[in-house]
Amino acid sequence: MYEVRLSKTYKKKAVKFFKKHPNLYDQYSKVLQLLQTNPHHPSLRLHKLKGDLSEYHSVSLNMKYRILLDFIIKEDVIILIDIGGHELY
Repeated sequence: MYEVRLSKTYKKKAVKFFKKHPNLYDQYSKVLQLLQTNPHHPSLRLHKLKGDLSEYHSVSLNMKYRILLDFIIKEDVIILIDIGGHELY
């Protein structure tokens, strides 16, 4: 099982995000559960980012929103960094 950690900046951004999108919280909870048990599950659409963010990965909440994360497989740790629309990255 993987450990999911929330960065301080992520926590603040998530609060703002869910004030605007409270209807996505159940879907978000499912994504976190999948990240803990199987981060490679196809429904997450885990992929490595390119360009300036090439050291990070992303998973999808849905087709419009995603979570930016640092995916450290060696230590079985996933650090959530940002949440928002696909246009951010």
